Amino acid sequence: MPVSYTQQDGAALAARFDVAKRMTAPGTPLRRALDMIVAGHLGALICVGDVESVIAAGHDGFPLDIQFSANRLFELSKMDGAIVIDDDLTRIYRANFHLDPDASIPTAETGMRHRTAARMSEITDAVIISISERRQVVHVYIGGTPFEIRTVAENMALVNQLLVTLQSTRQALDRNLLRLTSLELDNYVTLADVAQIFSYFEVLMTAADELDDLISQLGDESRIIAMQREQLLGGMDEEYDLMIRDYARDSSEANARKVRNAFHAMDDQAFRDLALVGRMLGYENLREDSIVSPLGLRTLNRVSVVRHGLADKIVDEYGSLQELLDDIDNPARLRDTGVREPTILADSLFRMKERRG
Repeated sequence: MPVSYTQQDGAALAARFDVAKRMTAPGTPLRRALDMIVAGHLGALICVGDVESVIAAGHDGFPLDIQFSANRLFELSKMDGAIVIDDDLTRIYRANFHLDPDASIPTAETGMRHRTAARMSEITDAVIISISERRQVVHVYIGGTPFEIRTVAENMALVNQLLVTLQSTRQALDRNLLRLTSLELDNYVTLADVAQIFSYFEVLMTAADELDDLISQLGDESRIIAMQREQLLGGMDEEYDLMIRDYARDSSEANARKVRNAFHAMDDQAFRDLALVGRMLGYENLREDSIVSPLGLRTLNRVSVVRHGLADKIVDEYGSLQELLDDIDNPARLRDTGVREPTILADSLFRMKERRG
């Protein structure tokens, strides 16, 4: 028997949901069939994949072995019972099929069709789709957990809200990052400054995750949205990692991922607990006005003469951005780290400092 929802690895379950969302996205044959069923004011129970387990959990119905098409699925939905389709959406194997999952399996669903769908998704690896004839709502069940397939118009309304959030947050984040660069060059960054920027990053990344989910559900309708997402988020993922590495006691990439996961699990209000943010970064007893000194990875990566991977070598040599600034007039030491044009690097850092404000 397949592993139940409560036992499955979170990443594996998320991957199954992603596949289901893409399978039912606008423009796919299955979505065309679902739209036709809803438009026809019909109900349906559709099982996709894990055919042997699905058939073992039911009886009666009409045995079939016919090619899948949206029109055929629509016509077969006019009968009662479930429709069984292979995981490649190429063959239909049963219609008017009576499913009989164990009634003792707990479920919060109320309608008969939805209860059956939830239980079938618990005991099989199939994607179970339930369409309510009365409410004309489509739910997809995986591992006992449903998600609703919204209309394109509903999803687009959510997309527009998220794009507004992304744009305003990105603008605020850019302003604060410019200010942070100025404070870094003056060696006057406080824990409060850092915590605020981390909170902006988390709003941005959370909105991006939600937008990604909608993009997968919108299918062919999402191309322009994906381009807008890239415009708003280009480079921010790397910038976030570099910022964590700059201020964490452990500056490794592995620790940056660990800290990001910890930040992502926090709610917005938690970033106001500055002592907690400090502990996440590996420090104890930091106060709001505690000065924190960056390594300089984020700032150095913004300079054109600092090639990929060179910022780490510079930081390894100097230990911090401030020490680099204190010894910036020593070109030989910079050349030893691999900087081909140390004068340009020095000039770039000085210009950044002059633009502070």
